[in-house]
Amino acid sequence: MNIDFALVLVVLTTLSGLIWLVDSLLFRQKRMDLSVQKSIEPPREPVMVEYARSLFPVLLIVLVFRSFLFEPFKIPSGSMIPTLLVGDFIVVNKFSYGIRLPVLNKKIIDIGEPERGDVVVFRYPKDTGVNFIKRAVGLPGDTINYRDKQLFINGEKVEETAAGRFGSSDVKCTTPAVDASLFWEKLGNANHNILLHDRSGSRDGQWIVPEGHYFMMGDNRDRSNDSREWGFVPEENILGRAVGIWLNFDFEKGCADLSRIGNGIH
Repeated sequence: MNIDFALVLVVLTTLSGLIWLVDSLLFRQKRMDLSVQKSIEPPREPVMVEYARSLFPVLLIVLVFRSFLFEPFKIPSGSMIPTLLVGDFIVVNKFSYGIRLPVLNKKIIDIGEPERGDVVVFRYPKDTGVNFIKRAVGLPGDTINYRDKQLFINGEKVEETAAGRFGSSDVKCTTPAVDASLFWEKLGNANHNILLHDRSGSRDGQWIVPEGHYFMMGDNRDRSNDSREWGFVPEENILGRAVGIWLNFDFEKGCADLSRIGNGIH
């Protein structure tokens, strides 16, 4: 079951704030007046009010930070290897592409749009309760061609340079096992690595990106469930741009790679 943490956080923040506000407006002064009339010490706040007063500021700060500034995500699969590994905990910039309302994800302040080559976190179009992370390859209006494992954008071949082999031995912790050809790819302003698996077929096709949509691909090209399978990502599904790694821990292997802490995402 997928838990919508944004919704939970909004509900808890709202509930605790309302409890504190209602008590402050309707009941707190009555308790104080009663204590004065009876010449006794002011009674303790009800437990629920005490918890609400303590938690509301904390919840509000977390909600604002997570909704409008930065949000943590965990990489669950190998679709972005070698850029991102299983077990990477990343930071996502939530305001790169505009300020959005939590839960509704409706943009209220337009700051920018995804650029070609950005690593983007978004809601999976077939199940918006699931978050995906891929690289933005096609922008609105682009024609994307993929044939014989070569990417073409608007008829132009995307530059690739062979960089040897990449395998599980090249990383400290990773699941699943990897053995593929490594390439440097220049996509927009981004220079990044991609993987191509020798024994995998090419998922050829041509796609024209509609207005207000984006074409996303994983850097582990032959092991990625992306726009080649399920189509385009609507602009309203986009959550933010991945900017850095703050931890790596593979729970399946019980293994951490501390050398990845602080690495930027390009």
